[in-house]
Amino acid sequence: MAETVEELTVRYEDGGIETVKELDKKVLSKGAWATVIYRYQDWEPSKEQYSADRFTIRRYQKRNGEYQQKSKFNISSEKQAQEIIDALQSWLATE
Repeated sequence: MAETVEELTVRYEDGGIETVKELDKKVLSKGAWATVIYRYQDWEPSKEQYSADRFTIRRYQKRNGEYQQKSKFNISSEKQAQEIIDALQSWLATE
């Protein structure tokens, strides 16, 4: 496990193949609880290529000097990502 927020990743390798390729990440909060949003792609063996971009938000808790994942939310499509963006922008515009 990671000791710092910067070390956290969704990258995963299995049998020499990078099955989850992390493209980017943004740290939304740090501290005893950290929140990170990732942009990534999954390896699709049947197509022998990576998927379209995917997104996930992960919450981690630091215990005994290491971050442990406590929850996650996978954004299922670009359409859903845009709907989240639109909702947040409309709420923030009214404040």
